[in-house]
Amino acid sequence: MYALRLGEVLPHRDLDTLRGIEGSRVKVMYKLIADRHGIEWNGRHYDRADPTAADIPNQALNHAATAVQAAAAIAVQSLAALPPLGFIHEDSGQSFVLDIADLFRETVTLQIAFSAAKRVAEGAEETVDRLVRREAAQVFRKQQVIPSMIDKIKQVLRMEEIDGAGDDRDT
Repeated sequence: MYALRLGEVLPHRDLDTLRGIEGSRVKVMYKLIADRHGIEWNGRHYDRADPTAADIPNQALNHAATAVQAAAAIAVQSLAALPPLGFIHEDSGQSFVLDIADLFRETVTLQIAFSAAKRVAEGAEETVDRLVRREAAQVFRKQQVIPSMIDKIKQVLRMEEIDGAGDDRDT
């Protein structure tokens, strides 16, 4: 799972080390993508008690993450995979859903969020949550996000290997 998230197989096996490496890379990724969209980025800030207290980019990220997690939930359930059995996330009934959603953070979540935040900064009259929903709908269709998630889940669970083994036995 970390190899998919980080784009390479690291020699480390300790989860805390891998989480630290990923955290460092994610901070850089957020900054780079925000810069690409012309968004001022001051770090990830989220207050569960008051989500609207965050700046617009963080509000957009919250909404985009929710949309991507919903898509991941559909993908996980479509394959009858168990949502709580995550590889990286461990403390949620939706751990596997969160793991899959995180695989699409850079290519989907951040793109949606910062695109919507930019539109707000440019004076769009719609609310940030509405802009995120519209952007998410377009991105999900254009990039075929849910089918891509299903493919990733099959890869993670090595379902092709299992299906292939079953096919060999039938012939």
